[in-house]
Amino acid sequence: MARLSNQEGLAEWLPGRLAEEEPVITVIGDAILDGWWDGLIERFCREAPAPVVQVKRRDYAPGGAANTAMNLAALGARVRFVSMVGEDTAGRQLRQRLAAAGIDVDGVLSHPGMTTTTKNRVSSGGQVMLRLDDESASVPEDGLLELAALIPGALAGSDAVILCDYGAGALVGPVREALQRELGPGSPGRQKPAGSGSPLVVVDAHHPEQWAELAPDLATPNAQEAALLLGVELPGGAARCPFVEAHAAQLMTASGAAAVVVTLDRDGTLTVRQGSDGEVATHRTWARPEAEKQASGAGDTFVAALSLARAAGLPLTTSVDLAQAAADVVVHRPGTSVCSTEELAHHLREFADTALTATELAKQVEAHRQEGRRIVLTNGCFDVLHRGHTRYLNQAKQLGDVLVVALNSDSSVRQLKGPDRPVNHEADRAAVIAALSCVDHVTVFDTPTPIPLIELLKPDVYAKGGDYTPEMLAETAAVESYGGTVTILDYVPEHSTTAVLQRIRSTGETTS
Repeated sequence: MARLSNQEGLAEWLPGRLAEEEPVITVIGDAILDGWWDGLIERFCREAPAPVVQVKRRDYAPGGAANTAMNLAALGARVRFVSMVGEDTAGRQLRQRLAAAGIDVDGVLSHPGMTTTTKNRVSSGGQVMLRLDDESASVPEDGLLELAALIPGALAGSDAVILCDYGAGALVGPVREALQRELGPGSPGRQKPAGSGSPLVVVDAHHPEQWAELAPDLATPNAQEAALLLGVELPGGAARCPFVEAHAAQLMTASGAAAVVVTLDRDGTLTVRQGSDGEVATHRTWARPEAEKQASGAGDTFVAALSLARAAGLPLTTSVDLAQAAADVVVHRPGTSVCSTEELAHHLREFADTALTATELAKQVEAHRQEGRRIVLTNGCFDVLHRGHTRYLNQAKQLGDVLVVALNSDSSVRQLKGPDRPVNHEADRAAVIAALSCVDHVTVFDTPTPIPLIELLKPDVYAKGGDYTPEMLAETAAVESYGGTVTILDYVPEHSTTAVLQRIRSTGETTS
């Protein structure tokens, strides 16, 4: 399969380009049928102080590992699904919905001794009142043996394999042994060079440590699962992400994974991996939460988009950013849903014209301030976006709740950088910056300094990157005049735009 270049960015055309790759991805794991029953509550029952829900609508969708498979298919992957269901109505419905989505269900076994796991949520007025779970106490041994026999064929020619182990029993005993033989570090498939037939191995499990012997490429625990990996209780609030980052090496060791992406719900994600310099490298994404809805399965969407992007050859950080965007699409919907190629492209397209005028931005900032949010402002050219930029912007985001990025206009960039800059026009620069999950608002300014914007917005924090001190900045007096704070962030000279452009001109290459 052709590999996408490391130069790919988070743009609206990217989901379509990924779909064109059509990577073969095998999903192995615990299938669930999610039910969403909605109705009216007008009285309480006589037998107990419990509301009577008059069910008006029943919706069903594949859940668990089956939801991961559905999301992959919607994003353009060729999907093989391996699981076990019962010979019951729920099992038949699962197989039918998966097949209708174009998923290969030859590896989905129906067993008379199984009860297909179902989770029926009963709601009224958008509020879930009750969840009814139905599942088997264990998976029959003969079924596991039959499922294990299917593993080699299901993995043959796969670009990636995702193990979705939610503890329901489909990935134990002979199935686990078969996966170890086929995917373990010493197996023939895993010894092949990347891109020559060696599949990407992703572990999405309640207990990732149980798959550490596979040495997976990626593990994707949520906050609770990461806490179990570390053997501690994670702190709440703003301290949660720094705590996870401080234990990055322990997470990688416990999971056995080359990289660990911890999903933190409304707080986005934190990726930890070993950098090229031998030190632990991290990458943060930020969710875009809206009003609470009864959504389910956004984590499955995240894992699907992440795996698809990595299988197609995108860099890990770009893949994580794209996966966050896909999760943002579905988390704003009620029920269990999927993110399609078209929906993801539309979501990214929304950032194309997102630069606000100063007046529009002032209204947005005032609304945030009324809600008690801390405003952070930073500015720059952000011409050829590179890792130094994203690292800096993620640091700026952590100084408050809302990050506003003010871009130098094209004319001011020419005055600062010379007649051959900017490489990218201000509309393009604004679209790329706005697509970053850490950025909340973007504006363009045309004055020599952002002082007029500072005086208008009065941000709580003005962040600046580079080898400055607050005393060197003309903006400091304006910020301190109303009680704001100036913060100087990391300077990353080896990743400067000038260095990137010099490399392009001399060798025709870019940094990854």
